[in-house]
Amino acid sequence: MSISIMLADDQTLVREGIRSLLQLNANLNVIGEAADGKALISLLEQQLPDVLLLDIRMPVMSGVDVLEYLTKHQIELPVLVLTTFDDHDLVLNCIKLGARGYLRKDVNFDDLTCAIEKLAQGETWLQPAMSERVSKLSKDLSSELVNDTWQHDYLPSLTKIEVQVLKLVAAGYSNHEIADALYKSVGTVRNQVSSILTKLDARDRTRAVLKALDLGLI
Repeated sequence: MSISIMLADDQTLVREGIRSLLQLNANLNVIGEAADGKALISLLEQQLPDVLLLDIRMPVMSGVDVLEYLTKHQIELPVLVLTTFDDHDLVLNCIKLGARGYLRKDVNFDDLTCAIEKLAQGETWLQPAMSERVSKLSKDLSSELVNDTWQHDYLPSLTKIEVQVLKLVAAGYSNHEIADALYKSVGTVRNQVSSILTKLDARDRTRAVLKALDLGLI
């Protein structure tokens, strides 16, 4: 299945670099590029891509301005914001405005293609998903969470394993990938995700992650 992509970034070298990476995958098709938000809006008025790669900081209209435009005009479009640094507050604002995830501009080919594919499938990508990071994250969580439950003033109790699952969900992992990382069955993970959604009073995985981000849990 071919995935159409639009890319917006004011840095020519960055755009060229990302486009070069995308061209390595025959299923990814760049149908438009823009150097600022205003030029991007003109492109979007002509054709919508399957996924939009959007730089946050651009002249004329920033990435945030573009997201506000999409929200105002009720244009539903999977948006992956691009950042130079881990500016969590700015990224969180973009997610609240409808972005499905973010990537650092120094992203590697595997993370880039995986993120685009997940967004095209209706999923999220909030952190680079790398196998070695899963292993370290699981070990860190196991060592730092001694009790069976984890408490927060604004949330119901989450079990130790639910905290692990929640952070892996935020990292963009599917139920199958979480099951592999935590050595559990897919059915067990699916039940744990359902429990997390219930406890966080969230309709879906994206809203659960947003709530966790807003409270500084991840």
